[in-house]
Amino acid sequence: MRRACAGPGRERDLAVQILKAALAAWLAWAVSGWWLHAPVAFVAPWVAVVLVESTVYRSIAHGLQQLGAIAAGTVMATGVGLLLRDTMAAMAVVLPVVLLLGHWRRLGSQGIYAATGALFVLTNGSVSVATSAARLAETLFGAVVGIAVNALIRPPVYLHDTRAVLRDATEEAHDILRAVADGLADGRWDAEEAGSWHERALRLHRLVEQGHAAIDRSRESLRVNLRSRTGSAPLPGKGYEDAVVVLDYAAVHTAGVTRTVLEAASKDRPASRPRPQPARRYAQFLRQTAHALRLYGHNRFGHASDDGLREAVAQLRGTLRGLRVDLVRSMTDDPDEVATYGALLAQAHRLADQLAVPAP
Repeated sequence: MRRACAGPGRERDLAVQILKAALAAWLAWAVSGWWLHAPVAFVAPWVAVVLVESTVYRSIAHGLQQLGAIAAGTVMATGVGLLLRDTMAAMAVVLPVVLLLGHWRRLGSQGIYAATGALFVLTNGSVSVATSAARLAETLFGAVVGIAVNALIRPPVYLHDTRAVLRDATEEAHDILRAVADGLADGRWDAEEAGSWHERALRLHRLVEQGHAAIDRSRESLRVNLRSRTGSAPLPGKGYEDAVVVLDYAAVHTAGVTRTVLEAASKDRPASRPRPQPARRYAQFLRQTAHALRLYGHNRFGHASDDGLREAVAQLRGTLRGLRVDLVRSMTDDPDEVATYGALLAQAHRLADQLAVPAP
């Protein structure tokens, strides 16, 4: 709540959705329970609160699926309950069928509500058509309230979420590369420390995957969204898609660098360690790469100018040329040493190539 009050961001978006869900439940109960005294009024706020989804499109899609599931379970339980006149026998017949129906692909994640609807019928005393019809009416009313509240009151748009996830991934890539650079410059070849770098690099890939998912959710949040129609919602630009591609490459090649360092640091691995001078030059390259990544993030997700990024990439390429010369001069006839140098140089080239993507 403190972060939500401080400024726009993921926390404020979450707080707004929480308040909207509470409002939807309150409105549904105010009408069905307090005003109309409906016989099964609790169903309306229950459905309303769960349908204030993360996007308006998802509210509508899940609302239709939930209505279908509850209707199927309610109708089936009502028919079997009236036919058998025994709750235990009706449960034994109905529950396997509705639970199987709940796995139908067309009902998606809302399939479980078929069993919920059936249980509400069979465990609520005597079974009657009137009560079941009222339950379906309350379900429909609750769904309408939940969807309307989500669609009309600050419809959610998740561009803030996307920007935050991608910024976090960029900062983590920067921190990993700086940590490896400091270790190489100081001549630290500790296998445990190198292993922690490599684990962080592998987790970086999961952060980038979250960025992919956040972009997809941002696009979904603009579907059937009144804010996107009025132009008040910011559109996720192509810059975000480009950033995910660059970060994906950065994650892969950062993992490649840390894997090479780990293999060189491990005593039970055949890889040879680079000599001090090439290692220090490579550390300089990694620091410049980390700096360029941070500038790239500021360029894509902030208001930084392109000049700083272009200058950083130019310096990066100059260091890479010097690194290539140093590695060639330091080369020996040891095939393991050649393999280590070759792997480090290949990852360096790929990182530099990706950061040279033209700024928007």
